[in-house]
Amino acid sequence: MSTSSKSTKRLVSLDIFRGLTVAFMILVNNGGGPTSFEMLRHSKWNGITACDFVFPFFLFIMGVSTFLSLRKSGFGQTGTGHWRKILKRAAILFALGLFINWFELACKGHPLDFAHLRIWGVMQRISLCYFAVSAYAVTVFRHQYSECNHEWLKPLLLTIVGILVAYGIILIVGNGYDYDSATNILARTDTWLFGYDHLYHKSPVDPEGLLSTISAIAHTMIGFLVAALLDNDAKMNVERLLVFALVLFLVGAPFFHFIPLNKRVWSPTYVLVTCSVACLLLAFVMYIVDVRKGKAWSWTLWFGTNPLFLYMLSEVLGIAMGKSGLSDRAYEGIAAFFTMPNISSLCYALLFTAAHAVVGWLLYRKKVFIKI
Repeated sequence: MSTSSKSTKRLVSLDIFRGLTVAFMILVNNGGGPTSFEMLRHSKWNGITACDFVFPFFLFIMGVSTFLSLRKSGFGQTGTGHWRKILKRAAILFALGLFINWFELACKGHPLDFAHLRIWGVMQRISLCYFAVSAYAVTVFRHQYSECNHEWLKPLLLTIVGILVAYGIILIVGNGYDYDSATNILARTDTWLFGYDHLYHKSPVDPEGLLSTISAIAHTMIGFLVAALLDNDAKMNVERLLVFALVLFLVGAPFFHFIPLNKRVWSPTYVLVTCSVACLLLAFVMYIVDVRKGKAWSWTLWFGTNPLFLYMLSEVLGIAMGKSGLSDRAYEGIAAFFTMPNISSLCYALLFTAAHAVVGWLLYRKKVFIKI
């Protein structure tokens, strides 16, 4: 983990989109659970809610950022130093995810109960997706990419399509949509490889498990591809994003009946739809900021310039408050003013998010950008 005092102006649009995503992620992760509005809760199985767009947006943004970051160094053409950076960052991200899971155990009074430490999680998935896409970029893509032509587009598209098709077949053949861990191939694979006690138990499958990460990698690669299609013409970028959003949706739509939208299994159609909406939102932000030269929304930059740090802070603080009873007391205090549980839940989540906005503002004001 390191700090930097530099901000890249050309990435303001992406920082705003990232900030919106992280703020909403903190909001939905710290509501009142069953008492919150349905749109702020993850879908139980098939289907999609507003909450289900948050994590996929972040992976899409990471794909965009990975391309922009690696392009500066020529995709690792300078030597093995780039591999060390990729491996180091992936390892740190994975370790931070394990720390969150361990911290929850510790707050329950079982700091040494490693036999029940969950292996997977949000940060772990981010780690694997980052590593896979970066490895592809510095081994395969760098030999194909050229700003003068788009010959690299076909092999990258074929890679993404191949991954999604292969994963779709795994879901269909392996009963990946069964709401039963005994027959679902995703649950069976994770249980066989890692053991039942190291997995998430609030749904039939671990929502960040190993096999579904295959689809999440393709998801991140779509963000990578989108970034490669952008250039210095803001208006053209908006048009390309809108076209790509339409194409992604039209490609996925015919398969909705056979391969339903499902965040828990990270279905191929879920990838296409959420990436489509991500393109739309990024196009909207670019239009406002880059085309119309509108003023950036300051609070989004507070979140967008220190995203992973604020996410980590929210997870640790949320766990600590939950296990200590502070969150219950705070919620009860808010509920005394609002008779509707979903309103009380929303107010609590908004206050929790606002507290992180203050931290983000202090860091942004001091030009401290924590890179993980």
